Amino acid sequence: MLGAKLGHFLDKPLAPLAKRISLSPNVLSMLGFLITVVAAGVLPFHLRSGGLLVLLGGFFDMLDGVVARTNGKKTTFGAFLDSTLDRYSDSLLFLAVAWYFFDRNNLAGVLLTIGGLIGALLISYVRARAEGLGIDCHVGLMERPERIVLLAAGCMTKWLFPVIIVLFLFSHITVLQRILHVRGRTRGM
Repeated sequence: MLGAKLGHFLDKPLAPLAKRISLSPNVLSMLGFLITVVAAGVLPFHLRSGGLLVLLGGFFDMLDGVVARTNGKKTTFGAFLDSTLDRYSDSLLFLAVAWYFFDRNNLAGVLLTIGGLIGALLISYVRARAEGLGIDCHVGLMERPERIVLLAAGCMTKWLFPVIIVLFLFSHITVLQRILHVRGRTRGM
């Protein structure tokens, strides 16, 4: 939802920066992924630092698309690579959060985090499957930008448990919204 609303809204203010960046969008995607790997390693031990790194990795994930669009460097492979690295990033971040809760003997936190990861992966899968059937599926409350912002906020404020509950619920609501959207588009087919 945020991605759909803000996705290209930030292109204009970031265009001057994007034009000065000589790195390819794919390199920026990989840098964002590497920052996220570091964030996942830091997060279980230092929530605030991990949260800041999550935001930084998310910024690079957004910047790669702005650079691609602004500099005319959009490619099919770049979109594929970015999406693949996003799934790895989501998985690592959710596993890091599960580790954080496990270290604190918070079984509910571990289970909700694993459930949130399943929801996050299904959001992407359902969209990809719908698009494979020729159906646009940019619907739902919780896409990747929302997850990143909420997760970072939860880490930086140390309100991680309530944030994981929200991520869990809204991720699965989004999957259901997408299923219902595809069902509506395929009636009679």
